[in-house]
Amino acid sequence: MPTTDLDPRYSSAIHPRPGAENVTPTPWPEAQRRLEEAEIFWVSTVRPDGRLHVTPVIAAWHEGVLYFSTGPEEQKAKNLAHNAHCALTTGRNSLTEGLDLIVEGRAEQVSDPAKVEEVIAAYEAKYGAHITSPEGTFHGISDAFRTGRAVVFAVEPGTAYGFGREGGLFTHTRWAF
Repeated sequence: MPTTDLDPRYSSAIHPRPGAENVTPTPWPEAQRRLEEAEIFWVSTVRPDGRLHVTPVIAAWHEGVLYFSTGPEEQKAKNLAHNAHCALTTGRNSLTEGLDLIVEGRAEQVSDPAKVEEVIAAYEAKYGAHITSPEGTFHGISDAFRTGRAVVFAVEPGTAYGFGREGGLFTHTRWAF
């Protein structure tokens, strides 16, 4: 389990409003549940020249790790080959409710075919059959992986952040792994 801290600078704990005295950090199991349920993530990488690159991806939380795939010639794959540090962000587009999550870590390319099959199963369990190709694999990833047309990345959290909003109260939780 990660260490969990509430940052009062960005939480309602320091603001004199009803209920602010009861603001607590978001528990990690709640954040994990939200990571499991989230459909869209934004992956942020750094280009070799230092410019940022941000793009939406689908991802699966499996055994404490976020997984996503891409083509080896796509910008995010090129960026990660140069600098493996990245962040995956997900949440709600609402000012008044929800929990936004940021997972920071290093993206490691998955080369073990058995692990890739586990990730495919996790994707299909999460997103359902509508996301699979007519060949019966997740966007053809099994075949694409075998032929080098797709790569799978694993991001084990180094640090994660949660920005919660509920009932007019705000929380900023930090989890360190």
